[in-house]
Amino acid sequence: MDWDKLRIFHAVADAGSLTHAGDSLHLSQSAVSRQIRALEEMLGTTLFHRHARGLILTEQGELLFDATSIMAKKLDSASAKIRDSEEEVYGNLRVTSTTGFGTMWLAPRLNKLYEKYPELKIDLMLEERVLDLPMREADVAIRMKEPAQADLVRKRLLNIRMRFYATAEYLARHGTPQTLEELGDHRLICQSPSVPQVAAGAALAQRALAYDMPSTLTVNNYFGILQAVINHVGIGILPDYLAVENSIQRVLPDVESGEVPVFLAYPEELRQSRRVTAFRDFMQEELLAYRRHQASEAEKS
Repeated sequence: MDWDKLRIFHAVADAGSLTHAGDSLHLSQSAVSRQIRALEEMLGTTLFHRHARGLILTEQGELLFDATSIMAKKLDSASAKIRDSEEEVYGNLRVTSTTGFGTMWLAPRLNKLYEKYPELKIDLMLEERVLDLPMREADVAIRMKEPAQADLVRKRLLNIRMRFYATAEYLARHGTPQTLEELGDHRLICQSPSVPQVAAGAALAQRALAYDMPSTLTVNNYFGILQAVINHVGIGILPDYLAVENSIQRVLPDVESGEVPVFLAYPEELRQSRRVTAFRDFMQEELLAYRRHQASEAEKS
């Protein structure tokens, strides 16, 4: 089968348009169209339905696109290995993390990584869905539980706990609850039960919501919860790594969730990747600095 035609087919299927595919391939629309027709004739089937808004894959086209997608990911992996130098770190690195940790802990620290490796290109994908690392949907993952996929290198970075937090201004105005029952006199801010979240956080929220609260605010991510807390909306359930760097105080110090492990994982085939190694080392250095800062703040208080 003609590899060039498959490459052009994959670009068209990915873009859903002959014009957009042609732009990415630096080919004219007519040249792309001829290659697709030739591939269809060679296979004896129709690969696309044409309509006014673009192209839709036929059932046969979807089967071929699945195959070319696997090929593209393996080629990307091979290309990454080839590009990785023994002395330099550069190129694309796809990192996936949960929205909360990626937005509020990881992203603000990435400038230090770029200072060391200015030619690094990071694609940070923040979502709760677990991406398939062996299929190269991402190169590195940071997750709030140990990855179950096979053929992964995994390292436990730290343990976090979910706790109750509020601002000093809010507590001065509304009082500080001493028990979970007294928490019922306040507005609770937590993640919506309908969104994916760590089980420990959901369990802590359920304990609090068991009391009849006159007012609650549910948000679908921790960034929104933090913004509400620091603006004195109520008492929020947040991961403990946010307390050190934000003007919030712990409420109910004897109440917290169980430990939530944070893991870094990447495919076994990327074990020797300079970019992955650089990111792993960066995470370890930043976590060490974070722990020192956390200990220093605890001594002050």
